[in-house]
Amino acid sequence: MTSQLDPAVQVPPAAGIQPKFPAVPYGSGASYLEAYMDEMAQAWRTTDLAAFDRAAAILTEGYLRGARVFSCGNGGSASIANHLVCDHTKGIRTKTDLLPRVESLSNNVELLTAIANDVAYEDVFAFQLESRASAEDVLVAISSSGRSANIVRALTWARDNGLHTIAITGFEGGAAKILADVAIHFECTNYGIVEDLHQAVMHALAQYIRQSRMTAETISATVF
Repeated sequence: MTSQLDPAVQVPPAAGIQPKFPAVPYGSGASYLEAYMDEMAQAWRTTDLAAFDRAAAILTEGYLRGARVFSCGNGGSASIANHLVCDHTKGIRTKTDLLPRVESLSNNVELLTAIANDVAYEDVFAFQLESRASAEDVLVAISSSGRSANIVRALTWARDNGLHTIAITGFEGGAAKILADVAIHFECTNYGIVEDLHQAVMHALAQYIRQSRMTAETISATVF
């Protein structure tokens, strides 16, 4: 599929710099959607499949040993962190031998605002981990930029206290990409596309883990 720019101008990105999207106006919704789909397809191809395998292994091993899995994110990433609880609890548990224990650090507005107001917004996730997490638990940190201070502090605390860590990132990945044991990273500079891909990879992790604990007959008879 070839995107149609309005006007039809293709400006090559400078070396080493990710192309910006959108970079010019689009004259129709159809042409914008076509370009959006192209950008998403390109971003999909930038991720490391081996990182997905490692993240799936960390989560599966955590679920098998009864570890708690925590998720966190800001803004749109918070909604993905909350959605992860659904698909990685109810979804993975259904028709498998797993009993996931999954919690989002982003879903309690009373607690979040209390910590932000009385301690610091940078500590809203790390503060919760201090009270709720133990060594060998798992943290899944979702951040488009990978630079959010509260995400970086949570990953740092988790690393220093023996948790297994997964970062799901975009743009350049920031400190989150470096701090995490595994980073599922998409090279893309559009927030909407990055968040779309993060939601998709969250679903893919849940579905892959689920089917890995099912028989072939059960898989064929199940709607995912």
